[in-house]
Amino acid sequence: MVEYKGVTVSEAVNFEDNGSISLRNQKIEKLVRELLTAVGEDPNRAGLARTPERVARMVDELLSGYDTDLDELVNDAIFDSDYDETVLVRDITFYSLCEHHLLPFFGRATVAYVPDGKIIGLSKIPRIVEMYARRLQLQERMTEQIADTLEGVLKPKGIAVLLDGNHMCSIMRGVKQTQSRMETSVFRGVLKDDEKLRREFLDAARSVG
Repeated sequence: MVEYKGVTVSEAVNFEDNGSISLRNQKIEKLVRELLTAVGEDPNRAGLARTPERVARMVDELLSGYDTDLDELVNDAIFDSDYDETVLVRDITFYSLCEHHLLPFFGRATVAYVPDGKIIGLSKIPRIVEMYARRLQLQERMTEQIADTLEGVLKPKGIAVLLDGNHMCSIMRGVKQTQSRMETSVFRGVLKDDEKLRREFLDAARSVG
């Protein structure tokens, strides 16, 4: 579970405790060498000799969301405010890894909320998106986790999250649908109940430029 100031705000998947990052990287490097051998490659040849090390560093970067602390991320950037109209942040770029095939999916996120006396620092919304993107993910779950976290932190009157993603697992393998995209959304509170607000959010999220 993810907590903000001791309050549980979202479910999360956590790494098994593998000790230090250094030990984790050693395990990953060993597994990569075994994989290279299994596919018939020589892990000691010049082009591959440092590949296990590079892959381990890549895993640290791409899955860094597991090690992100929500309290440190938000860093008390919650402010009192009388503003009561919709706050919308669009065109948030995200990159993640599908948990089924370990292939990338990437796209844009749009996040909106209607404040109830509290607003959050602008940079924190993209950082929360990134925290969940930097994990082995399902787009559906990631959409809900972003909404759960902002709802738990802000207690807003309403919240909406839309992700538009391209999935390499269906582009470069399997059905090979190179133009297909996946859209997932979550609506809560007034952004779910008020049809006008919901439509305005969707129009903004789906607009170009």
